[in-house]
Amino acid sequence: MTPAIDIQELTVSYDGADVLHRVSGAFPGGALCAVIGPNGSGKTTLLKTIAGLLMPKSGRIRLLGTATQRIAYMPQHAGFDRTFPIVVRDVVAMGLWPRGGRVRRLTGAQRDEIEAAIAAVGLTNVADLPIGALSGGQIRRVLFARAMLQDAAALLLDEPFANVDSDTTAFLVEIMRRWQQEGRIVVTVLHDFELAHKHFGWTMLLAHESVGCGPTASVLTSENLGRARDLCDRCAADRNFWAAA
Repeated sequence: MTPAIDIQELTVSYDGADVLHRVSGAFPGGALCAVIGPNGSGKTTLLKTIAGLLMPKSGRIRLLGTATQRIAYMPQHAGFDRTFPIVVRDVVAMGLWPRGGRVRRLTGAQRDEIEAAIAAVGLTNVADLPIGALSGGQIRRVLFARAMLQDAAALLLDEPFANVDSDTTAFLVEIMRRWQQEGRIVVTVLHDFELAHKHFGWTMLLAHESVGCGPTASVLTSENLGRARDLCDRCAADRNFWAAA
């Protein structure tokens, strides 16, 4: 296993309390990687720290190989006001910004890229609709199209399958597989154990610290899940997570 993202003794704090405590692990290139843990266990904090949006209290994250290039972070929530009068095509076009700042006048090649990304997620027929007219699943596809345009070497996705149906989940997994085949690094926050076992070959189990990190079948064991439950007192209310385990 060649690591693309290497994490050593990472501690990240909010208001004096450690959300992540001495987390260590690595995500390899060429694999679909999952980060699994109950609500409040630090999964979003981990992704934001890898993306450079949060500064660690201690420890380090090393980006290796292609991961040293552009990173795309897709938050769980859309991050824009759905009541704002903006159409799907313009939201997708925002994916060009990390590559060169806001573009006042799009080139023909850029317009072609935008249309190709919209087509790739199956939204050509709604490209001119206001974003507020879309369903939750369609919004998620918009975010995937926007991420495509960033052309990032590493993609960090926070709960990309939340509140979408099984058909949309399968569709989005196939997009992630294509990213993987293109040599991109894909790290995804999940709650779904079945999905992790089926599609994600590498997993970090998180409960404020890393309980395990490696091949999914060797990490999501009853022993590790029991340890995670013991560690995650603040997550005890997340009954759905533990029931699924």
